[in-house]
Amino acid sequence: MNEDDEKNDEPDAHDAATAWWVRRDAAPLSREEERAFAAWLAADAANASAYDEIVALCGEVRALRPRAAASRAPRRRRIVAAAALAASLAGVAAFDQLALVLRADARTGVGETRVIRLDDGSRVTLAGRSAVAFHYSERRRALTLLEGEAFFEAAPDAARPFVVSAAGASVTALGTAFDVALGAAGAQVSVAEHAVSVESGGRAVRVEEGRQTAFAEGAPASAPSPTPVDDLTAWRRGRLIFVDRPLGEVVDILARYHRGYVVIAGDALRRLRVTGVFDAKDPIGALRAIEASLDLDAVHLTDYLVLLRR
Repeated sequence: MNEDDEKNDEPDAHDAATAWWVRRDAAPLSREEERAFAAWLAADAANASAYDEIVALCGEVRALRPRAAASRAPRRRRIVAAAALAASLAGVAAFDQLALVLRADARTGVGETRVIRLDDGSRVTLAGRSAVAFHYSERRRALTLLEGEAFFEAAPDAARPFVVSAAGASVTALGTAFDVALGAAGAQVSVAEHAVSVESGGRAVRVEEGRQTAFAEGAPASAPSPTPVDDLTAWRRGRLIFVDRPLGEVVDILARYHRGYVVIAGDALRRLRVTGVFDAKDPIGALRAIEASLDLDAVHLTDYLVLLRR
């Protein structure tokens, strides 16, 4: 018998609180529903406490994702406890994903890794939740990283430059294998072999093997610095290796392998440093290990909705 078989049919306080939040957020309650809600709150102090946590959590989510409230799914599709709550938080993201599908030539789902072999002999390896578009011509091999992270191995062809666009910048291969990762603040480029030229904000920077640069859209790339490229690209081998990385960045990367939402309560927590080696197939295990190492008070409203706080 699995764990779900042992549970009774009565929802726990957090599941019921989530369902009530979704109902109240979808549309005004009827008088009968208002009475039922009040009775549920009064029935057990744990109910009121759980509902307060949901309200606080949704406030954090909406502060971090201010556009999410702009989209409202039909009410009948949202009254499904935590799953429905996650769907409501993803409202605008669903439209973004549709646009992404229309633009992408290749993409991956959550936790998926895909190797694409191109006609010229080049290879692109996509991490989870990633997408790329190809714009090959007789004079140029152009690609655009639309989402997530990818490892590029460019086949030699001096007559046709291999150029990757990401976060408003262009990365030109100079006989190269390199990684490009998009993030909330822009992108970073890490070189595994040879070198690349990164043009961003009107300036070009040459990045040699074993070094990394980062840039925000429209801003010049940072001065290249040494970086453990093998660790950064360990996702290709099913591992996630972090060395003194901000918690916010780590959670963003874990999102490529986790079906759900992880919300960090405050910028101070996002700046906490994380070091560890984790299994890309077990993002919840990684989260729990990080919670323990940083002494976080995590609220798991199912594994699909997690609030990290202190």
